[in-house]
Amino acid sequence: MTALQHVKLGTYYVVHMPEPDDFAFWRERARQLVQCDVPPDRVAWVEPGGNGSLFSHGDKRLPVPEDDKIIRASKRFLSIAKNVCHHSDPERFSLLYAMLWRLQSNPRLMEDKADSQVRRLEDMDKSVRRDAHKMHAFVRFRMVEDDEGNEHYVAWFEPDHHIVRREAGFFVRRFANMHWSILTPRGCIHWDGETLRESGPAQKSDAPQGDPAEDLWRKYYASIFNPARLKIGAMLKEMPRKYWKNMPEAALIPELVAGAQRRESEMVDAGALEFEDRPETLAAIDKAIHACRKCPIGNLDNQAVMGEGPDDAALMIVGEQPGDQEDQAGKPFVGPAGQVLDAALEQAGIERRETYVTNAVKHFKYVQRGKRRLHQSPTAKEIDVCRWWHEAERAIVKPKVVLALGASAARAMLGKTVSISKVRGEPLALDDGSELWVTAHPSYLLRLDGDAKAEQERLFAADLAALKDRLAQLAQ
Repeated sequence: MTALQHVKLGTYYVVHMPEPDDFAFWRERARQLVQCDVPPDRVAWVEPGGNGSLFSHGDKRLPVPEDDKIIRASKRFLSIAKNVCHHSDPERFSLLYAMLWRLQSNPRLMEDKADSQVRRLEDMDKSVRRDAHKMHAFVRFRMVEDDEGNEHYVAWFEPDHHIVRREAGFFVRRFANMHWSILTPRGCIHWDGETLRESGPAQKSDAPQGDPAEDLWRKYYASIFNPARLKIGAMLKEMPRKYWKNMPEAALIPELVAGAQRRESEMVDAGALEFEDRPETLAAIDKAIHACRKCPIGNLDNQAVMGEGPDDAALMIVGEQPGDQEDQAGKPFVGPAGQVLDAALEQAGIERRETYVTNAVKHFKYVQRGKRRLHQSPTAKEIDVCRWWHEAERAIVKPKVVLALGASAARAMLGKTVSISKVRGEPLALDDGSELWVTAHPSYLLRLDGDAKAEQERLFAADLAALKDRLAQLAQ
């Protein structure tokens, strides 16, 4: 009986993983199974410590391929699979095999953002990378002396996933001259200056609880704590409470947070947060807007979003404010409205990479509804306060033409409210000699449907086409 006949008769195969994070082993076995046309529902992947008795009826001897069948796997899938193998979800190997199986008939499946398996793999990939980032950031070594009086540094960390062995190289490179150990419930790594070795899981009681150097570190942390930049929600997102118990500076955080409002008021009274002379570089503006609290929007749990593009662009595009996705990415026009804008610019023949793109308001204004953040339009006062920043950007970039997207952006440029229908399609002179063109905001197009949508899309395309012609005239 051939291997293929064996599969057709319904044989169930079991793959016992030697390690919980062994991508190379999974890849080899997965290729072998796909080459023999073994469907995902006929394979069980059992990681170390798993209940193999549940699959005792399975054939432990995998089939041997009868020919060298080509296996399709995109670079994106392989990149994500390497991370997903480190996830703690016991179904990760089965999920990866199911996706590899589907890729044989649909090689571009990983591009389908609506596919539930693709989204799940991407979420797992992101979770593993986030866990690795937390390990880099929150491992805290404490010094102990060995039996011979030599210094040895020990840290305790509790990862969510199987990342300890994966991240060992980072710590070897960063602390090459130290002798150290990182203890975790998922296994430990040790470095003696020459050799890296592994050992089994540890308990928190195995790690030291403090050393004299931590007093100096706490004093330094308190001295650099800036109340003007305190955003509790963002801080907890980047430094979750679960890591605080291993960080000596964490004991200071409640007191520092409690006194932040008082200290910020003292800084305002001293003039530390007042606008000074305009920054002379885009980098200086970027730094300054992150510290700006001149309006209520800057005090929300968000981050300032700086403009993006060449500092000598002929065209500057000004939107209203960052959205939820822009706030998370720290970049302008990367969400749905940005996709509409990119498509329209491409159709008009305008290169976005040659355009400076920014917003009239630098922070995302929203109201929280459960887990969602719903967009709120900025007030006229908030728009006027933020004029300081985009005027500073314009003074540096010196664009020949500015395109305002929507009424809020137009007000920011003109200092007064105008009707888009009355001013679109023709240039308005600005005080620095540049021209202002006004059109609808792409998010407005997303809210329409039917004939109204088609008509506004036509007007939007016509505005950009006229703008392209004007830029060509000015370049002559």
